Amino acid sequence: MVEPTAGLNRTAYWLRPLFADNLFFNSQRWMRCVMPASVLRPVLGALGLTQIRYVDAVRRGRASGLVAEVYRQVERDFGVLAPPVALHAPAPEVLAAAWVLLRETLIVTGAAPRAAKEAVATAVSLGNACPYCATIHNNALGLLAGAGIDGAAGSDPGPAGGGAELEGIVGWAMPAGGRTPLDGPPFPAAQTPELAGVAVLLHYLNRVVNVFLRDVPLPPGVPEFALPVVLRVLGWAMMGASRRPHGPGLSLDLLPAAPLPADLSWAAGHPTIAEAFGRACAAIDEAGRRSVPEEVRDLVLVNLVGWHGGPRGISRAWVEELVTGLPEPQRPVARLALLVAFASYQVDPTVVRDCRVTGADDRMLVEISSWSAMAAARWLGGKLTGPC
Repeated sequence: MVEPTAGLNRTAYWLRPLFADNLFFNSQRWMRCVMPASVLRPVLGALGLTQIRYVDAVRRGRASGLVAEVYRQVERDFGVLAPPVALHAPAPEVLAAAWVLLRETLIVTGAAPRAAKEAVATAVSLGNACPYCATIHNNALGLLAGAGIDGAAGSDPGPAGGGAELEGIVGWAMPAGGRTPLDGPPFPAAQTPELAGVAVLLHYLNRVVNVFLRDVPLPPGVPEFALPVVLRVLGWAMMGASRRPHGPGLSLDLLPAAPLPADLSWAAGHPTIAEAFGRACAAIDEAGRRSVPEEVRDLVLVNLVGWHGGPRGISRAWVEELVTGLPEPQRPVARLALLVAFASYQVDPTVVRDCRVTGADDRMLVEISSWSAMAAARWLGGKLTGPC
């Protein structure tokens, strides 16, 4: 489905030293000596686009208008054109929404340290069974805090060698076994909009990433033994960007102003984050109205009530039970929407192909997934910040 990315021959040229003469064991020397930052960032961005599946990636050279501006901001402030953002490009307003939330919660310098934000991002990703996001954010956490979360296979993960503060944040962001959250957040109230915002963001991104990206942040065909060096290179790019100050609100103009939804009242104490969620959620809600039938939206929302984030079942039988009351033409979209909300890791090519048969194009696939992912993220964010 993905059109070959322009410049991959040049990319391959720059990557040859990575796998020659065991230089991947000394990737920082390789980066300094072989690939300047001005080349590294576009190369990483091009390789990232090759990881997108089910929809055609929008290449940097062909991006225009809103997509081009989002790409420019992502590369400037995040350090690399991140595939979890770029995968939204077939739906430009949803792309902007994803970026606005990422920038204003995770990247902007604020009351919460970046390490605490990365701990939340990693914990939520582990809880949602999103290995792609867990790998990226745990790597960033390790670079910032000296150790990541030692919990990929455990039921009660905590920072490997980290402090009690980060361990408390991890326990808040990812209650073990689907339990309700702790009695209160283990951080100052002033940090709540930022850390709750990161949690909601990752509940959202995990779901769309599980659909449109693979399990590991590697281009197709690159062996998994290359993952450590890829993570070092990505970490170098991301941490280089994170060391620069990032003022609040610089992405807001990408979307029109909109009020903060009542269920996101935890963000009201931070004007910029409240603006970000108001604008982003309005854009995603409009996408849902375009691409998700009202009956399907109602079905997802009704089934979210009372859910604490635990698994619905090892098979997809629960989905079939829920869609039986819908008209046959709506069932493929309903299956995708329900799976994205409750078990995004169960979406497979058959689910996507059935949606295509009903006429869903790239934009619709992104908008269906985005609306459903945000509905689940908002519900789970309420569980984190509201009464248990």
